[in-house]
Amino acid sequence: MTDHTRIDALSPGTFTLDGEEVEFGPGDTILQAATRSGYYIPHLCWHPDFAAKGSCRLCTVRINGRIGAACAVNAASGQEVQSNTDELNAQRKTLLQMIFIEGNHFCPSCEKSGNCRLQATAYDMEMEGPHFEEFYPNRQVDASHPDLMLDLNRCILCGLCVRASHDVDGKDVFAIGGHGIQTHLVVNSASGKLVDSAIATTDRAAHICPVGAILHKRQGFATPIGQRRFDGRPVSQQVGEEA
Repeated sequence: MTDHTRIDALSPGTFTLDGEEVEFGPGDTILQAATRSGYYIPHLCWHPDFAAKGSCRLCTVRINGRIGAACAVNAASGQEVQSNTDELNAQRKTLLQMIFIEGNHFCPSCEKSGNCRLQATAYDMEMEGPHFEEFYPNRQVDASHPDLMLDLNRCILCGLCVRASHDVDGKDVFAIGGHGIQTHLVVNSASGKLVDSAIATTDRAAHICPVGAILHKRQGFATPIGQRRFDGRPVSQQVGEEA
């Protein structure tokens, strides 16, 4: 990064996103500025309350012709950003398909259906099917906690619960361990079970999961399917409404 670009990143200004002018403030990333201005860039692992991780790469855009993650690249004056293109949307659709086959995401039987950002994003990107052969991994379902359930079959390793537990709750209940296909969410307790951890139902980490990996017991169908968050409006029309 040049000194001039570094100065721009710390000063307010404007860039263009798919031909539209977007204002940004000091220290804003492209995704932060776009979201604040009401422009949708698909994302899964980003949340406005936490620092970016850039792990899902769904927010990949072209910035002056070069590829970058919108959640992690600082906005700067004069940037020409492209997001809603056939090329980038095709790449996003492939990434979504890979996420679906890497875990066990069977939406009709999931309690999070209609409230799931992964499902809603797949609908919005017009994902026709998994395309690739499913892995069907055999992952842990932890129902040990009296009020919470952890289903690692649905975890997409976005890391939001890890960040929420550390940054907001101050408990470090979750971490991500392993390598490659063995990468998984870890519960910080002597037994590795949720019941022996410090998590509480009021914790931010217990509410931030964008999929059906962390569920509150006895609440699964309190809101009927058809009346849930993404049932009425697509995710692209709910810019800035992260829970």
